[in-house]
Amino acid sequence: MNATHTSLVSNELDVLAAMLPLQHLAQHKAAVNVIELGCGSARLSRELLELGLARSVTALEVDARQHAQNVANPHTNLLGYVLTFLLAGAAAVPCGDASFDLAMMLKSLHHVPLHEMGRALNEVARVLKPGGWFYVSEPVYEGPLNDIVKLFNDEGMVRMSAQLVLDEALDQHDSRWKALQEEHFDMPVRYADWADFEKRMLYPTFADHQIDDAKLATIRAAFEQYAARQPTAGGVRFTRPMHVRLLQKVA
Repeated sequence: MNATHTSLVSNELDVLAAMLPLQHLAQHKAAVNVIELGCGSARLSRELLELGLARSVTALEVDARQHAQNVANPHTNLLGYVLTFLLAGAAAVPCGDASFDLAMMLKSLHHVPLHEMGRALNEVARVLKPGGWFYVSEPVYEGPLNDIVKLFNDEGMVRMSAQLVLDEALDQHDSRWKALQEEHFDMPVRYADWADFEKRMLYPTFADHQIDDAKLATIRAAFEQYAARQPTAGGVRFTRPMHVRLLQKVA
């Protein structure tokens, strides 16, 4: 993996597992307690439990509709470890101090309102145990997919702010954080066709992008222009450049 975004990673668990000794801890009956903030469907959290790499996962989601879907689809692995869903945001975590070994934000820090990002990092520090890890994965503002998405949802400012708030937290004289590692990689993204892209990207439950007919036509034209440059079989494929930062709470 390198800063030119050339490594293709289809499962982010591979990145997480390479950065942290989760397998070693699990083998020595010391599997971690995890909190995921802005979990979406909690795919990676479910996989951690399924593989026995986490003892428990508490998954927070601020979108009530997504949270309801998560609660309707509970998960318990063969070892009896449970995934707990909470309707809450990162700026007000309803959990006790020093409760978790690992906190994860997967493409979610930039979704925290700008005025709450600093508070969210303080909350993560509060609920992590001393020496606990904070894994932050953020999409990079570049690439063909980003060029299309920014036509209706320009995240340039919020993505930059997510990185700046991490920098500021690390640069504080009495910082509760130290930087351990950074990685860059590409994630493959596939849409079957325009209808699939429209359904998944333009009308999320957590936001109203205010797309009128003219804007919709512009977005579709950009998507289909990109799709025309690809083979017809296998849908429309993009790569999303990603930036991971691993921090540790100072003991």
